Amino acid sequence: MSQPRPRSRNRTCLLSIIGLAGLLIIAVIVIPSLITSQAEHKFGAPSQQLSYRQRLYLSGLILMQSKDLTQPVNPSGSEVNLTIDLGESVSSITGKLWEEGLISNPGVFRSYLQYTGLDTSLKAGDYKLSPAMSPIEIAQAIQSSISADVTLTILPGLRTEEIANALPTSGFDVTAEEFFSAVHTHLEGYSFSTCMADDSLEGYLFPGSYSLPRESTLNDLLPQILMNFDTQVNPELHSGFATQGLDLCQAVTLASIVQREAVLEEEMPIIASVFYNRLNSGAILASDPTVQYALGFNPKQDTWWTNPLSLQDLKVDSPYNTYIYTGLPPGPISNPGLAALKAVAFPAQTPYYYFRAACDGSGRHLFSETFDEHLANECP
Repeated sequence: MSQPRPRSRNRTCLLSIIGLAGLLIIAVIVIPSLITSQAEHKFGAPSQQLSYRQRLYLSGLILMQSKDLTQPVNPSGSEVNLTIDLGESVSSITGKLWEEGLISNPGVFRSYLQYTGLDTSLKAGDYKLSPAMSPIEIAQAIQSSISADVTLTILPGLRTEEIANALPTSGFDVTAEEFFSAVHTHLEGYSFSTCMADDSLEGYLFPGSYSLPRESTLNDLLPQILMNFDTQVNPELHSGFATQGLDLCQAVTLASIVQREAVLEEEMPIIASVFYNRLNSGAILASDPTVQYALGFNPKQDTWWTNPLSLQDLKVDSPYNTYIYTGLPPGPISNPGLAALKAVAFPAQTPYYYFRAACDGSGRHLFSETFDEHLANECP
């Protein structure tokens, strides 16, 4: 029997290699190029902040589910009023849109916002939207609030920098720099005027929603926030603070710590009791949020609240570091809400000196009397 000639065998192998190389070029270069170009043709130019890999990934997602972006949920649907709060996350906004029946696919809607870069320019305010609008039209609509009034919502536990940085997206014509400068100016005429550590209003920007005409200035907005503090912190609370041996300044400082430590409002009076027990015994408060406040902004984590804290972090030399200085810090570390202030005025009566987060992710804490019990509560 005759054997195939080596030259024929080599030619077959060469053709196979060329074919595989061609398929590889199609898979690696041609197909991705087609995906990104089709996405750009259908949905417009992508955000320049995206890497090539991100652009390819998001392009594929929105192309595969394009109907959920280009077709309205209900062409005959009624108009819906929707409020976007200051600093509200993209996930929260998307969830609201879905719950109101304005979009059918929250996942691809978020992908579209990321692809276009619109996720960085959503505006707080009141909107009138319709399920007869396509999700793409809705995404464009919430880039600019057109309501006569705009609402600033201050969440409990924010520090002044966080409020200042979120303010430009609220709809008010106030810059972060203007706000930050104003809240570091000593103001007279308020119950807390003598409390302002370093002339800062930290702790006294009362959490809540403030609705004002769009043309309102900082001189209109700031007094409303501060007067709300004096309204909410009533004589009953002042009496409660005094009963615990604290003046207003000290009470707000402690409340700001309780606010940052607690996840569940129902635990605030117990957490307050732990800190009272430590204060009364002369022990350090050893509160992580006070160290976070002292550290300031963490550019790597993109947050004002570094987490987790390292052993080196716990050694930062600051009067706000309650791991190395006894007693309360010089002033509040956040702006506490009414629940935290009430917890400080009317704390639970407990024997606890320690607490740590439960291991089940519920946000609850495990409380203990002794350090050995505290160590036993450590997550495995």
